[in-house]
Amino acid sequence: MPPRRRIAADEGRAAIAAWLAAREETGGEATKLGRPLLATAVRYTLEELATRAPGNSVEVRVPPFGVAQCIEGPRHTRGTPPNVVESDAETWLSLATGRIAWPEALASGKLSASGTRTDLSELLPLA
Repeated sequence: MPPRRRIAADEGRAAIAAWLAAREETGGEATKLGRPLLATAVRYTLEELATRAPGNSVEVRVPPFGVAQCIEGPRHTRGTPPNVVESDAETWLSLATGRIAWPEALASGKLSASGTRTDLSELLPLA
């Protein structure tokens, strides 16, 4: 069953567009984007990922903004999940929008992926 959406599609797309515009304006990180808009963009893309790849075997974390579980497979219930992907908001949104490739993000050290099911390169970009 797909996750319940909390961010409306129009609101999420608008937040991503604002992030992209701010990034273009600054030539890199979207530091001028307000925290609420950044949070909306991250949460919307996490919801989109969970909708496209429903499941509970991989946990994707983008602190402090959100977390999503995705990919069908063994369900994890206690302790640290065996399959965890974690990144900062800029890196996650860059992956979700196709501004950076999975191997490049891993090599930069701004993305960590531990576990056998954590390669999300087939699912990205989302937007």
